[in-house]
Amino acid sequence: QVQLVESGGGLVQPGGSLRLSCAASGFTFSRFVMSWYRQVLGKERESVASITSNGDSTNYADSMKGRFTISRDNAKNTVYLQMNSLKPEDTAMYFCNARMLWRSYWGQGTQVTVSS
Repeated sequence: QVQLVESGGGLVQPGGSLRLSCAASGFTFSRFVMSWYRQVLGKERESVASITSNGDSTNYADSMKGRFTISRDNAKNTVYLQMNSLKPEDTAMYFCNARMLWRSYWGQGTQVTVSS
């Protein structure tokens, strides 16, 4: 059974940092593009970052460039999102996604709240 389990969310003050993790199982992780998305209730889901299957290329939304870093460890079947200089507008549910051809898998999400 395919599973993507996010962790690492929580409450952090503006300017603080968090590292999210997404542990994958049930599929060949090293063949999949991995991405992070986020969503606030009432708003559309937005892309945060993505990384190619072998980790040789990354892509970020403009508002995240220079603050967020996506990485992966294929030996651990895990993708990470390091979030620095967090802002209140980063508050959202963060979801992990795995994509290959027609396949697309989603995790349940982890909540990130940035507040004083």
